[in-house]
Amino acid sequence: MAIPKVCGIETEYGILFKGGDVNPITASSIIVNSYSKGNQDLVGWDYIDEHPGNDARGYSLDDYLFPEYESQLVNTVLTNGARYYVDHAHPEISTPECRNALEAVLFDRAGEEIIRRSMQIANEGLPEHSEIVIYKNNSDGKGNSYGCHENYLVSRLTPFVQIAQQITTHFVTRQIFCGAGKVGAEHRGITGKGHVQPAFQMSQRADFFEEEIGLETTLKRPIVNTRDEPHCDPTKYRRLHVIAGDANMSEVATLLKLGTTSIVLAMIEDGAFPEHLTIKDPVQAIRQVSHDTTLNARVLMTDGRMLSALDIQIEILEAARQYAADYGLESVDTQVGHDVLVRWAGVLNDLETDPLIVANIVDWVAKKRIVDGFAQRHGLQDHDARLKAIDLQYHDMRTDKCLALRAGLVELCAKTDVRSAMVKPPESTRAYFRGTVLQRWPNDVIAANWDSVVFDIPNQGLKRIPMPEPLRGTRALVGGLLASSQNPSDLIEKLSSEF
Repeated sequence: MAIPKVCGIETEYGILFKGGDVNPITASSIIVNSYSKGNQDLVGWDYIDEHPGNDARGYSLDDYLFPEYESQLVNTVLTNGARYYVDHAHPEISTPECRNALEAVLFDRAGEEIIRRSMQIANEGLPEHSEIVIYKNNSDGKGNSYGCHENYLVSRLTPFVQIAQQITTHFVTRQIFCGAGKVGAEHRGITGKGHVQPAFQMSQRADFFEEEIGLETTLKRPIVNTRDEPHCDPTKYRRLHVIAGDANMSEVATLLKLGTTSIVLAMIEDGAFPEHLTIKDPVQAIRQVSHDTTLNARVLMTDGRMLSALDIQIEILEAARQYAADYGLESVDTQVGHDVLVRWAGVLNDLETDPLIVANIVDWVAKKRIVDGFAQRHGLQDHDARLKAIDLQYHDMRTDKCLALRAGLVELCAKTDVRSAMVKPPESTRAYFRGTVLQRWPNDVIAANWDSVVFDIPNQGLKRIPMPEPLRGTRALVGGLLASSQNPSDLIEKLSSEF
């Protein structure tokens, strides 16, 4: 049976400094440090288990490549179990580990509010006429892309080649409901001679993929990333690191992105994904699908059929329904899984009928409606620079500027729950232990990462608490233990005797 699909999102935010000559790295550092100053002093990240060069194909490039990981100068752990840091030249938030897709949506929303709070605090301390502006998007409009990465817990027993072959079809076609939308294209001629560059496309990231499979995340980006860095017991688990996705403003789109992918991965683990449903040339297809907002484009399958992305998603959905009937959806959370199936069917049906029906849940449709309306009102040509400005403003994290907040997008998360998730961890994974000890004993925790917490115990030195199991350290398992412990030393003594 498929293992639980623990999941999470890493979002790199676009950043701009207005009113001064400040580079993005410095601006990003100001943002993260501002949140620390506006709240409690945050605990630093522990890099001991970072191995970004490990490849799922059986080798490691750690000894041959410059480190790919983030700046160690600004890298913190939040009390909600998340990671907040500077990644290359962007502020980035990684949600805590979540038991299901809906929970991950909540903590992704909490990340947005943390960004807004950071921006507010930072700008209050800047000179007059200076401002840091942050965007939840994936492209700077100058040929550069930054990511919104997903992570899923998968079984080590499932051959990676099987995962890669079968999940690719979903990654190429799911953009019809989780693409963030984009005005134009930044890579002229990338899809070959005679190709007409689109005035608008579904995905911000599609044009940037050049390979089917590989280790890179910033150059020659692959549709399936091979990084083998599970952040948990490597003998039992893999972490599928997904870079082929956009940063969504729509909560429903985020739910569908994570929820459908979790179901498809469970199907692959149980051998229930249709083996014939593979695309002949995925790299060409991912761009082809993105560039055709009519949903009529056909891609060549390995069995010789020509199918649209909508056709393919309908076939995947039917297989998922059968899987749910045969195996159940416990691995993705039964209730959430069935909700995803219903929403999945609904969005595909509406896209087939008229995409404008889903303008309240699908980002690219919502954005296209805004862009088209603005162009018509002002008589603008397709590639007018003002349309690109509208595109960017859709993702503006300033509440008074953000067009996504005016688009009538359906909300899944209550504002009170979002505020709580900014400071409190999920109760369903090991993130509960990490976040709770940071809340209770911030001065005694000197470092933390995904699979361990390090305490500085008086007269005992440093004590590392390993957390190799993502579903241990939950409130159900350790809540009482944490509540009854007077201090970290007491906690460690009880952990030693009980586990």
